Amino acid sequence: MNINLNKEGSTAKIALEGRLDTNTAPELESTIGELDGIKEIDFDFADLVYISSAGLRVLLAAQKKINAADGKMVIRNPNELITEVFEATGFDEILDIQNS
Repeated sequence: MNINLNKEGSTAKIALEGRLDTNTAPELESTIGELDGIKEIDFDFADLVYISSAGLRVLLAAQKKINAADGKMVIRNPNELITEVFEATGFDEILDIQNS
């Protein structure tokens, strides 16, 4: 998986490419953990092809972190498979998911 991080003021834009699974989730978790002073996380999932329960756990932890900072987290452009995972797990009710 590739993580493309771009920080602009208090916003972090994170584009993910590949698979977010047991092997790659710790890398994303580490990246998010280093985001100090961030009020908004904007994920672009256009090039993410797969997400596992480990990836979902990282997203949930990120949402909790951003909520504690009175911030906002958005997931943009998930493919059909990832959207189905969000719906099946109820994450579509927890996360702000936008299809552009």
